[in-house]
Amino acid sequence: MTLAADVGAELDALRAAGTLKHFNTLHSPQGPLVDMEGRGEVLVLSSNNYLGLAADPRVVEAGIEGLRRYGAGTASVRFICGTFEPHHELERALAELSGTEAALTYVSCWNANEALVPTLTDNRTVILSDELNHASIVDAIRLGRPARKVVFPHSDMGALERELAACDPEERKLVLTDGVFSMEGDLARLPEITELARAHAATVVVDDSHGVGVLGEHGFGTPEHYGLRGEIDIVTGTLGKALGGAAGGYVAASGEICELLAQRSRPQLFSNALPATVACSALRAVELLRDDPSLVRRLRDNTDAFRRMLVDAGFRPIPGDAAIIPIVLGETAVAIRFSERLLDHGVFVTGFGYPVVPEGTARVRVQMSAAIEPEHLERALEAFVAVGREFGLVP
Repeated sequence: MTLAADVGAELDALRAAGTLKHFNTLHSPQGPLVDMEGRGEVLVLSSNNYLGLAADPRVVEAGIEGLRRYGAGTASVRFICGTFEPHHELERALAELSGTEAALTYVSCWNANEALVPTLTDNRTVILSDELNHASIVDAIRLGRPARKVVFPHSDMGALERELAACDPEERKLVLTDGVFSMEGDLARLPEITELARAHAATVVVDDSHGVGVLGEHGFGTPEHYGLRGEIDIVTGTLGKALGGAAGGYVAASGEICELLAQRSRPQLFSNALPATVACSALRAVELLRDDPSLVRRLRDNTDAFRRMLVDAGFRPIPGDAAIIPIVLGETAVAIRFSERLLDHGVFVTGFGYPVVPEGTARVRVQMSAAIEPEHLERALEAFVAVGREFGLVP
């Protein structure tokens, strides 16, 4: 059978199972209300625009000014002629936000994770990874090819302790975890992880893409939430979610680790630098997060309010402190159909199934934003209740 026939058969199987993804097209900026092709005005409760900064005029204007001043692209990797002034300014701001000595930017957090892990991995490295870690961490470990890989059950501190104790004292030990697990909305148990890591001379790496801008008193992320800001060895994060929503990622760590990444990480050496216009808009978003605490308060109030509204209506979302509210429905086709019916009611909430989540745990995932208004929450609840009744999920 030819490749074309194989691919066609695979796509036909997805269609038959009702799990083929449909890509919706927007004709307006990202925000609570968007103009969706074929749908008109739609309420969005599924974007990563946690602080509502993706289309904030201040963030947009900073990007436009960066575009005018520095051009559309870097046209080079960082070490040749692709390092621009905004890169340094943004990296200083990200290091301050993370409580680390330094930070280094990449074109995505996926890129940052795939730069970090192989660079720090040698033939005596053991990597210990939570089983629900993001796909970018999973792929980064594959690229790193450590001497040994341990995948411990989700947030099972007993298992992590046993595996750390089993390591040779001479081995380099990296403990990798998400800060917020994006499909569950729960948090890594960072106080226990850091305590275990210190006891066994291990290094902790936290991907806080869904925590930065969301958690902690100032929105500085999962480490701040636990009172551990500045005490995590390495933090990776994204500029494509709460921090302006454009693109880009970063590693925040010691000066030596960031220097080693600049010298040796392949995505840094062989891929163009983050566009300066994105660095400028992301820097403005970081400044707004730092200077306007009301953004995080609004996000938290909206998340708490909608979670209560869903529970009062009869739904049972997975508990959590993040701005993610997942509702498990079971089969993938059911979750996808549920999300389609919500969209028929003008509310965009994505359904997720296998292989993104395990078989039988498909869900719809609400992601809250500080830009959402009370009337938007009421509109969303009406849609959830109407569709929930169709599916026999609520009275």
